[in-house]
Amino acid sequence: MLSIFIGNNYQQQQQLKNILSRIEDIRRAYQDGTLDVNDLSSNPVEQFYQWWNDAVTSEIVEPNAMTLATVDREGQPSARVVLLKGVNMEGFEFYTNYKSQKARDIEANPKVALVFLWKELERQVRIEGVAIKVSREKSEAYFQSRPRGSQIGAMASPQSEIIPDRRLLDEKLIALNREFENTDPIPCPDYWGGYIVIPHMIEFWQGRPDRLHDRFRFSKNESGWTIERLAP
Repeated sequence: MLSIFIGNNYQQQQQLKNILSRIEDIRRAYQDGTLDVNDLSSNPVEQFYQWWNDAVTSEIVEPNAMTLATVDREGQPSARVVLLKGVNMEGFEFYTNYKSQKARDIEANPKVALVFLWKELERQVRIEGVAIKVSREKSEAYFQSRPRGSQIGAMASPQSEIIPDRRLLDEKLIALNREFENTDPIPCPDYWGGYIVIPHMIEFWQGRPDRLHDRFRFSKNESGWTIERLAP
């Protein structure tokens, strides 16, 4: 049973406790797929491509959504959802404001983790690795490929900073639209760009009945990748 303290209103406390008490009863049987070592590619990125194709063809909403976990200078972890914007044999790419919390964390500690959850396929992919900045040329090329509104929005937001209210963003947006009204293309700001996460571990998880899921971990070694089955 989840123990909580909620405000001073007794009726509200009881209502919320009744709702939260049902958390432990939320469960789902996983039974749509299996995963065996013989099903796996010898390279985890190639295996990711296969699962990525399954996710895209299954019409999952935003299959490129991934949780990015970072750790700050004091060792405090934090996580948020970002969007995968590129993947190749080297690693996994995303873009952000280099003044954001995630970027400050990466500057202090480049070790990060990614998680993809494709619940419709009962699949999860976990990635651990090191994040490094992509080239300036690549960041600028991707920035120019974004919708104009997204470009302006990236410049209008002092990402992760405390702001007094929404009006600051709205006023900044108006000012930037005026400033760049006759400018095409809009230049990519130097505080905005991409990272590539170079993996040293990738795990593939397939849901199975009775919580006996299939898990395989790829670990980087000098000659390639070691594949191991993990207990669920």
